[in-house]
Amino acid sequence: MTNSKFCYQENQFWGECQPCTPEVFNQIVDSADVDRKISIRQAVDAAISMGSPLDEWLQNPEFKKFCATQEAKPRAGAAFKELTPQQKLLQWTNFLKQSLPCFIFAVMQFEGKRRIQAEIKELSGLFMFDADHSLIPPFEIYKRTLLPDFPWKVRLAHATSSNEGLRLVCEARPELGNIADNQICLARDLGLMGVLGSTGKPVVDDSCIDASRISYAPRRKDIYYIDEENLFNI
Repeated sequence: MTNSKFCYQENQFWGECQPCTPEVFNQIVDSADVDRKISIRQAVDAAISMGSPLDEWLQNPEFKKFCATQEAKPRAGAAFKELTPQQKLLQWTNFLKQSLPCFIFAVMQFEGKRRIQAEIKELSGLFMFDADHSLIPPFEIYKRTLLPDFPWKVRLAHATSSNEGLRLVCEARPELGNIADNQICLARDLGLMGVLGSTGKPVVDDSCIDASRISYAPRRKDIYYIDEENLFNI
């Protein structure tokens, strides 16, 4: 057996897609930088949501640098300047999320090193499922996968960086069809099909049907379950 079943990328905007070994995966989820970015996102979001003072974040040197970069952009700079402080902070935390390392669980290998759907050389047999902004806590949804008759092989389960979502990585069931078909069936088995979240939109993210879709790295403490043997080994 090999110990690299899927790919990872240092950043979704740059960096080559490389085989992800257990060592690389563990290094990423234990990274202080990953913990820092997710912690900042959650703290800022919570402060805005609760109407707490934002001075600490507005004076943050990293946030100020982000604002300076955005304002200097020829086309988008003027529009960014017109945003409220809260909107600017949310753009910053979204940028931090998007700069996290990411995994491409459904792909074992690309023809080249670029994350392009047309260049997928071999699928891993895994697929990603995302349920976000649910009124049900993510861990409570995850507990449904522990029922004795649950028909899916879950290899990884963790809270998303917003702490409002659940990400599952499961073994695909070819007899059900493609990734989209597996998504639909898993949503039904979790009791989430057609359920609306706190934003008024469906809880189930139906954009995960692309095999080259990325999954932002979680922190170690956000992982509910991991089956390392079957997540990494072929």
